[in-house]
Amino acid sequence: MTIKRIFIALLILLLPVLYFMGAIKWSYSDGERAGWVQKLSRKGWVCKTWEGELALVSQPGAPLEKFSFTIWDDKVADDLNKFIGKRVSLHYEEKVGLPTSCFGDTRYYITKVTAVEDISLSPGVVVHTVPAASVPASAASAP
Repeated sequence: MTIKRIFIALLILLLPVLYFMGAIKWSYSDGERAGWVQKLSRKGWVCKTWEGELALVSQPGAPLEKFSFTIWDDKVADDLNKFIGKRVSLHYEEKVGLPTSCFGDTRYYITKVTAVEDISLSPGVVVHTVPAASVPASAASAP
């Protein structure tokens, strides 16, 4: 009888561990969001995560939409800190079923950050951004 009780106790302990491992590894969805990073801060009482907001603007004059996200990896947060106030593309994974805020405040977890050089205003209309160092001095001083 004791072997059966030990087996049941181990099973009761193992099931939550397997659930959390599955919830962390499995993604409900993934994709890309592009916009301007507005906020990034490290939050949490015990479990520290990076929480941020991305301002999404589809067309000039359109209402501002915010995309809230969480970052687990400090290296990804460091990469994103370099682009605060600039347009970036964030690759995210949506995790469903993580029960506590210890994993983050949102369901969207950023895994990769890419700087975006071109700004698409609408289909077929793109504004090319040119770094200041590559603009000729005569063009920069022209009226």
